[in-house]
Amino acid sequence: MEALFSLVVGVLTACGIYLLLRGRTFPVIVGLALLGYAVNLFLFSTGGLHTHAAAVIGESISPADPLPQALVLTAIVIGFAMTAFVVILAIRARSELGSDHVDGQQGEAGDAK
Repeated sequence: MEALFSLVVGVLTACGIYLLLRGRTFPVIVGLALLGYAVNLFLFSTGGLHTHAAAVIGESISPADPLPQALVLTAIVIGFAMTAFVVILAIRARSELGSDHVDGQQGEAGDAK
């Protein structure tokens, strides 16, 4: 299970970095979201991957650590707010600049406006 979990975190990180390096704003936003999900999964895994373990001490033999769970819940809320802000920022930049390129300039001659 740990190998699958680390593979998923690695794939999410790789896809997020690839999308961050794109020249358009929407792939950059999706890349930021994927990196956020990868970080959330990594934080969640720091508490240990236990199946059927309660987060309350005394309820099971090896309880799960509740601190990473609280950090992930907080990070989900912050990540959602950040994604909403970046989407609005991208829409505003598209309307003012007339282009959805990250650097604000029109790309190659083959790109449609």
